Amino acid sequence: MSDKKIGLFTGSFDPVTLGHVDLIARASQLFDQLYVGIFYNKEKEGLFNIDQRRHMLEKAVAELENVSVITANHSLAVDVAAKLNVTHLVRGLRNGNDLTYEANLEFFNKHLNASIDTIYLMSANQWQEVSSSRIRELIYFKADISDFVPESVVKEVEKKREQTRI
Repeated sequence: MSDKKIGLFTGSFDPVTLGHVDLIARASQLFDQLYVGIFYNKEKEGLFNIDQRRHMLEKAVAELENVSVITANHSLAVDVAAKLNVTHLVRGLRNGNDLTYEANLEFFNKHLNASIDTIYLMSANQWQEVSSSRIRELIYFKADISDFVPESVVKEVEKKREQTRI
């Protein structure tokens, strides 16, 4: 057994926001290796496909040497974590609603694999109101999203608008 601390931060990242990037950067300082997993969420309808999300996310975290982006479509995070020898699941919290949701996930994850702990990081104040779903709404109405997302997302939105006229 290794003493390496390995984290897995998961989400749909549709699209990745600056709040996500801040949490990823902070979490990367806590682990020898941090995986950022783009996971399918059956509760959320996607704007970007998995390849577009991965591209935007990889660009956004490119300077974080111990961060790797992975994708999983029909897997539980706790199962992927076990395969990657993850020691901790990392979750971001914006508010009390997020805590309630995440505590429920942690309950089941712990039942499925008691050896993997979950840690929570609070969103920085300036990102607590930013969510991917709100960003998708702004994209739909052609509002400026540049204050809330990495440049890679702005470029992908521009490209998508040229191709599909969203």
